[in-house]
Order: sequence, then C-alpha cells, then structure tokens
Amino acid sequence: QVQLVESGGGLVQPGGSLRLSCVGSGIEFRLYGLAWYRQTPGKQRVVVAEITRFGDTDYRNSVKGRFTISRDDLKNTVSLEMNDLKPEDTAVYYCNAGGFGAYWGQGTQVTVSS
Repeated sequence: QVQLVESGGGLVQPGGSLRLSCVGSGIEFRLYGLAWYRQTPGKQRVVVAEITRFGDTDYRNSVKGRFTISRDDLKNTVSLEMNDLKPEDTAVYYCNAGGFGAYWGQGTQVTVSS
C-alpha cells in the first residue's frame, strides 16, 4: 500500500520560512516525478513545484526565487523549502508522486499571518 506522509506545516509570519517534507512508503520515489501542490478553500488544487526523476525542476511563477524543491531517492523523500512567505501562500500543501492521477499525501496546512 502506497503512503505519502507530509510534515512541516504550521503558522508563520510574513517573511518567514518553512520546510515541508514528504516521505513515501510502498513506492520507489526514484521511478516517479514528484511535486508539491497547494489548495485553498473553494479553489482547485494547483502545482507549486515539480522535480523530474532526473532532478529538473519547475515552479509556479508566484513562488519562483522563494521556494526550492528537492528530492532524496535514497531516503524516499521530497522536500519544499519555502522562504519569504506571503499571506497568499496560505494553503493546504500536498505531496504528489506520479502526476495528478497518481499518489497523494494527506496534506499539511501552511498559514502565513501576522
């Protein structure tokens, strides 16, 4: 059974930083593209950052220069380093493996507020 478990969310002030982590079990991350998505109430889940099997990365325009996605296939983890956080980054963040129709974590709440 595949499980993706996120951690690292929380409440942070504007300008602050958080690091999200996702660990997979029952799946070999090295075989998949990985991504972080986010979703706010009443809106669609959207991709924030992606990393291919080969380490190529891509980011949503609004987070470029502030967020960094990385992967460690030996540890079966994918991480999202988030800096200079803004209130509009507030959302539930989801780890994904294999694309939108594949594997998801349960989500972790990130709240950016003073």
